[in-house]
Amino acid sequence: MYDRRQKKRIQQKWATVVEHIAHEPLDVHQLPRKLTIFLSAPPADGIVPARDHFHEYVKPILVAAALDWDAVEGRREGDVRAGLAERIRKLRKKRGEATAEPLEPGLEEELEGLRQRAGVNGWNGPGGDIVIGRHTWKEYVRGLHEGWLGPLDAPPSAEPSVEVPVAAVEPTPVSTETSTDGTTSATADDASPTATEAPKPEDAEKPKEEETKPKKKKQPPPYISTAEYQNAVLSQNCPQALGPAAVVPLPHLLGFFNFPIRMYRFLNRRQAADVIGRETAAAVLGAYRPFETAGEAPVTNEEDGHSNAQWEQQRLLSHEEPDWSKTARKREEGETKERVWLDEMVLDPRIAERMRKFALDAEVEARANSVSLPSEGSWFSSLWPKEKPKGAWEGLSDD
Repeated sequence: MYDRRQKKRIQQKWATVVEHIAHEPLDVHQLPRKLTIFLSAPPADGIVPARDHFHEYVKPILVAAALDWDAVEGRREGDVRAGLAERIRKLRKKRGEATAEPLEPGLEEELEGLRQRAGVNGWNGPGGDIVIGRHTWKEYVRGLHEGWLGPLDAPPSAEPSVEVPVAAVEPTPVSTETSTDGTTSATADDASPTATEAPKPEDAEKPKEEETKPKKKKQPPPYISTAEYQNAVLSQNCPQALGPAAVVPLPHLLGFFNFPIRMYRFLNRRQAADVIGRETAAAVLGAYRPFETAGEAPVTNEEDGHSNAQWEQQRLLSHEEPDWSKTARKREEGETKERVWLDEMVLDPRIAERMRKFALDAEVEARANSVSLPSEGSWFSSLWPKEKPKGAWEGLSDD
């Protein structure tokens, strides 16, 4: 009860810091600002814990600021990487880059055309992204590099294999003509091993059901590998400053023997609410800074195996990787395909220098610390009146 009450008070503090944005007027001919939420299923688990984590810690701050958001979800490893890279390639095609597969107009392009004809302008400032979890952050960084450094068209080796449905073999019509001796003759001898049997009604319906069954959408392989970053040509449409991002931790630990640690985290969720509330409030307010370059900030804890030669992007939330399940960290023998979660994060200086991170300035920090919230005992004190009402206690003894 104490932890739950403290968590609500902390979330109320960060909601109070950003609630003034909900009262700011907005031009009727301009779209509001929209954030993009990137989340994916934790290793060796489903997507439900990631969704619950967003609804419990991040959503209350966004709702307090009346801010709109769009979600990009990944149910397996690599979905966020593929989705972000495809978004960037689509943006490059819109800006006129040469490609063998031109952009096909869809619903989004039609809506954009309607807004332009109606005189509605888009948001002229940076939108921003909120990335939940270390595993999602590694896919996010990989998708940025693939989108801005990779080609627009899929290389021949990266073309996904398409399963061609096997055509249903039409049965050979059986002759029903009656011979002179009164017996029914067939086109092939029934005793022959190559004779075609008459199909049963149940077997004839099976191919039709398989054809109508929707197929699962395959994940496209990456258009560029991490080893090809140095020789890749940066897109001419890549901005000097990419959209800022906020990295939100996702504590996720499985296993029976980790039950004491899980209980400790369950009883100290107020700490997670404070860290996540701070990052979300920074994304809502829109203040950002460049990421620290390699060697700019020394690492205080050398036991983690990090050196000060790493970029800040590589160090963010690195403490979450040891908590991943052993099944997710195990590589199969002879495995050659890329594993974004297990491979080391590779950064190209041209992309890393353009990335930005949401951060609170000193003024907002001071305002957050000065937010006055109801005291812990206010609920108990409200049960008992502070002053005796007149006439209510007359005629009663002190007993």
